[in-house]
Amino acid sequence: MRQRNFRKKTPQKPASEKSVADIVRELRAGNASGDYREQSLKIHGLICAKCGREFGPKDRHLLTVHHKDGNNRNNPPDGSNWENLCVYCHEDEHSRGLLADYLKQQDR
Repeated sequence: MRQRNFRKKTPQKPASEKSVADIVRELRAGNASGDYREQSLKIHGLICAKCGREFGPKDRHLLTVHHKDGNNRNNPPDGSNWENLCVYCHEDEHSRGLLADYLKQQDR
């Protein structure tokens, strides 16, 4: 009797254009494309776009960047897809969809 192989094949990762050393060098230099938070804080200031709370150097860690279109890979250099939200407003923004889905199910 033949044995079946039930293991799933792991997809191959596409080859990156940058080497690991290049990526590490970028991260250490602080020039990584994922450093949009600092860019957004410089462009939009240390203020929550929803509640208007102002932040200082000591509590700036409570300010987050929200992607307006929901795509965290869409990071234009002009900051047009970002808005700075405090952690409370950011949580509220993302939980609204969950609440709406829940309420729709209750109506059925």
